[in-house]
Amino acid sequence: MPYRWRMSNPVTGRCLCGDIRYEYIGTPVKILHCHCESCRRHTASPVGSFVCVPRENFRFTQGEPVAYASSPGVTRTHCGRCGSPMTYTSESNNQIDIYIATLDNPAAIVPTYHVFVEEQLPWFEIADALPRYARGSIGSEPVRHGPRGAASTR
Repeated sequence: MPYRWRMSNPVTGRCLCGDIRYEYIGTPVKILHCHCESCRRHTASPVGSFVCVPRENFRFTQGEPVAYASSPGVTRTHCGRCGSPMTYTSESNNQIDIYIATLDNPAAIVPTYHVFVEEQLPWFEIADALPRYARGSIGSEPVRHGPRGAASTR
């Protein structure tokens, strides 16, 4: 086990059945809600919520999830036994995006913004004042802060 893993307090998580377990160390790169169709289909829910960490700070500690290419350059993983979605990775960066709901303490991680709200389902809304980006947040201005139809809280 590398020295840095022994010296830090890892954040841990697992799939529903417990066959797959993981941990990460350090400060997340970003924490967000994604409303894109691909994330919705992978989770079978109206939104995917992620904590994103550098790949070198993440490891599976038990089992190996099933991986598949969901689109060019993108790999998603899930548990082969219970089907729990676990992670998202893109060849375009060096991070791993972990579904917040798989954390052992998901309440400890709070998203800071929303992406792909142009694909958000019309009947679903999260009542927070966080910035919403039409697509990605890099180099973009939010289309609004807070829910649709709410007064802006900028």
